[in-house]
Amino acid sequence: MLAVQYRTYGDPSVLEVADRPEPHAGPDSVRIRVLAVSVNPIDRLLRAGQLKDVFPLVLPAIPGRDAVGIVDEIGDGVSDIVLGDRVFGLGGVSDTTAQYAVLTAWAPAPAAWTDEQAAAAGLASVTALRALDALGPATGSTILIDGAAGAVGSAAAAFAIAEGAHVIGTASEANHDRLRALGVLPVTYGDGLVERVRTVAPDGVDVALDAAGTGSLPHLLELAGDVAHVVTVADHQRASELGVRSVNADNDSSLLRRAAEHAAAGAYTPHVSEVMSFRDATRAHARSEAGSGKTVMRIGSLD
Repeated sequence: MLAVQYRTYGDPSVLEVADRPEPHAGPDSVRIRVLAVSVNPIDRLLRAGQLKDVFPLVLPAIPGRDAVGIVDEIGDGVSDIVLGDRVFGLGGVSDTTAQYAVLTAWAPAPAAWTDEQAAAAGLASVTALRALDALGPATGSTILIDGAAGAVGSAAAAFAIAEGAHVIGTASEANHDRLRALGVLPVTYGDGLVERVRTVAPDGVDVALDAAGTGSLPHLLELAGDVAHVVTVADHQRASELGVRSVNADNDSSLLRRAAEHAAAGAYTPHVSEVMSFRDATRAHARSEAGSGKTVMRIGSLD
C-alpha cells in the first residue's frame, strides 16, 4: 500500500510517500480503506521528535491518529458493523495516513458529514467529550472555552450547547462570526482576557476549558474560582504545576458514538479549513503548524 511516512524526526520536509506493508485487523479492531485523515497537533509533535521519550516510534513511522474509511476487514470480537460500512475513528498513536489503517475505536460516520468532516472528527470529538465529562453536567452552566475556534474547542462548544450550557469562547476576531453561528458568545483571547470575560459575563463562569495551550490557565483559574472547575487538554505541564486537571483522548467507541448522535441531531458539524492531497503531506503539516485551522488530506489522490 501507499502511505505517508518519515524516516527521521524533523520538520515537515521529512515526510514522503512510500510503499508499506498492509496492516490487518486483529481482535476487537477493524481495518478500513482510508478515505481521508486529518492533521492533529500530536501528529506534528510526534514527527518533530518532541514526544519520543513518551511515545517512542519505530522509524520509519506513518503519521496520523484518526481517519474515515470503508470497513474491509473485521477482527474477532467485533459485531457492531459489517463490511462496507463507512466509519470514523481512531487508530494507534501514529499510523493512519495510508491507504489502509486499523482502527481500535470507531462509529458509523453520520450521513450528513462529508468524508472530510468525518476525518476531522475523531480525535477532536473524543478529546472534547472527555474534557466536558471531567467538568461535570453542562445543563444550565456557563462554560468558558479558551481556543473555541479550534477543532477540540469548537467540538466542545457544540456538545456543551447541545447539553444546555451557555458557552463563552475565546478566538481571534476573524473567527468570531463562526462562533456566533454556533451559538457561542465570542471574546478575543490574549491580554485583558479576564476583564473582557467579566464584561460579557458579570455573574461569572462556572467552569473553564483550556483547549488552546497558550498559557491562559492562571486566567481561567481566576475566572472559574477553583482548580476543580478548570480542565486543560493542551497544557499538561502547567496544569501539574497549578493543580489543574488535564485530560487526554481515549480510544473509546462510546465517545465517538456520542459525537455522531450530536451530529445526527444537527448539533455538531466538524469544521475543516483546508483539504489537500496526501501527496501534499509536507504542506499540510506546515499549514497545521502555522495555525491555519484544521487540515484534511484525502487518500484518493494517492492512487
